[in-house]
This record gives sequence, C-alpha cells and structure tokens, in this order.
Amino acid sequence: MKEQIFYLTITHINDYSGSFTFRPGQRMILQKDHENPYDDEAIAVYTEGRQKCGYVANSVGTVARGTCSAGRAYDRLPEQSMCIIRFVLEECMIAETAEEMPQAQEAA
Repeated sequence: MKEQIFYLTITHINDYSGSFTFRPGQRMILQKDHENPYDDEAIAVYTEGRQKCGYVANSVGTVARGTCSAGRAYDRLPEQSMCIIRFVLEECMIAETAEEMPQAQEAA
C-alpha cells in the first residue's frame, strides 16, 4: 500500500538552528520523541547530519492552515521518516512527508 503524502509545519526553528540555513528542497529526518516531557505526540526534526532543528507543530496557534499537527501525523508516521522542506518562513517551515527513508539513513 502506498503511503499518503501530507504537509507539516515545523516550528521552533529559531531555537535550534543557530547559523544553519534552511532551503526549499532540503531533506529532513522526522523522529518521534518519546522522552519529550511536554508533548506525548512530539515529533522532532533533524537535518540529515543529525542536527536538531525543530519540532512538528502540535497546537492550534502554531499549525499552519492546510498542514497536519503532530497529533494527527503521529500514528501515520513510522518511528523515523523523511520530509522535504517546501517553504521556509521567518518562524517556521512547511514540509512534505517523503514516502520512505533512504536505506543509508535507516541504519543511522
């Protein structure tokens, strides 16, 4: 069965990015964060180099219209998956889920 592709809002990018520059087309890793004390459905976002760069938005005030919250996406995603940045805004990014992890990334 083909996995459904959907869009996510990535928040807290200014908290983690430092001098890191995001760009459309960039691939990111989505990782469920079971240790997050604030959100049972937290999904952390990492660069392919494993630098944490934010979280999938999970509140009414942070989820961009037309995108899924972390709560709605949590059960639809595996423990680790990929997304592709489509838009970079001042305080968030919009990403499209990718169908699967590349083989080299799964072992990481």
